[in-house]
Amino acid sequence: MQFKVFKNTVLLFVLVMISCGNISKSEDGRQNKETKNQKSRIKNQEPNTQNPKMLVAANQTDAYLPLLKGKRVGIVANQTSVIFKVGSNKVKGNYTHLVDSLITLKVNIKTVFAPEHGFRGTADAGEHIKDGIDTKTGVPIVSLYGDNKKPKPEQLKTIDIMVFDIQDVGARFYTYISSLHYVMEACAEANIPLLLLDRPNPNGHYIDGPILEMENKSFVGMHPIPVVHGMTIGEYASMINGEKWLKNGVQCELKVIPIKNYSHQMAYSLPIKPSPNLPNDTSINLYPSLCFFEGTNVSVGRGTNTQFQVFGSPFLDKTTFKYTFTPKPNEGAKQPPFQDKMCYGMNLVNAKNLNSVNLNWLISAYKNTKNKAEFFNAFFTKLAGTKKLQQQIEAGLSETEIKATWQQGLDAFKKTRNNYLIYK
Repeated sequence: MQFKVFKNTVLLFVLVMISCGNISKSEDGRQNKETKNQKSRIKNQEPNTQNPKMLVAANQTDAYLPLLKGKRVGIVANQTSVIFKVGSNKVKGNYTHLVDSLITLKVNIKTVFAPEHGFRGTADAGEHIKDGIDTKTGVPIVSLYGDNKKPKPEQLKTIDIMVFDIQDVGARFYTYISSLHYVMEACAEANIPLLLLDRPNPNGHYIDGPILEMENKSFVGMHPIPVVHGMTIGEYASMINGEKWLKNGVQCELKVIPIKNYSHQMAYSLPIKPSPNLPNDTSINLYPSLCFFEGTNVSVGRGTNTQFQVFGSPFLDKTTFKYTFTPKPNEGAKQPPFQDKMCYGMNLVNAKNLNSVNLNWLISAYKNTKNKAEFFNAFFTKLAGTKKLQQQIEAGLSETEIKATWQQGLDAFKKTRNNYLIYK
């Protein structure tokens, strides 16, 4: 074991020296080399606490098929809604889509409801998704993004039971939990039971961030919770119900199929990227910290191969931020911020200890931007859930000082959260 650690350390040192030795090469060449090294690291990365016996709910067909037989079924699903083949919860390609599997099992699926990024998960963030027909199965697809975030009564008339199976990443501003809210509300109002197939939370091992103040409620933050809530989507659905957060305090008839052999401290490597700009484990773990930049004039790497693993902009001090990238159109970012412009920032591909919301990157970027008055935009308050965070950064408070103001709210949230935990 000691030899393996030493060997890996030497390998990492060699890769760093190679990268430094080629610093005089063109920007494109440097980015290509970094991307190749990154892919190699990701390929060889194994979560050190993942239980091989863990079984996501979708795989437990015996537990939920009897509830669907003879029913007209609606499904809220995207590209992450899969049943893994025997032997793996994480091997890419070693799965079938839930919709395809249920149709094979003669389940009568009437409609697929697709959240942000669409049913197959290829749309840009915020892109309008059109209703249509799934070309593979012929099942009608209804978008739950844009003008139709909540299923309409006429869209539910042919449905006896709704299934929800979406891989979440555990951050308040990731909109799948907002879609969950509206689906639960529509089901409650139409007296349709909701069957939720639970999946692990890759950021489920900690709780952090400011609590959302309800005057700042939006689709990127609907409930008074911290940025990182530390719950699976099944536990979160139970909290929505129990806290009566649905319109008029209605409650949904909810049944959660739990994950087997799972705990919140267990690492989980997602086999399918949950959205186009979260391509790997590192981006998912950095997302709660870097998403704040979406409310500033700083890019988070959309239009590169290192989305949510870098940040930068043309306005940052290039003597302080020496890493550079130039966004180009790609999957998930047809028109990325600062397209074709050189951005100065930081590369966080090798960031470690991602067990908290990191504000130091945001604070440093603000301190070293050319025009502080143009750094924040109106979206920042929606992401933060409070106006206080921007005010604190502008006032020059440190990360430690800012986080101290979160503690009372976090302590209260943790007590509420305990009432809904499935995985103690």
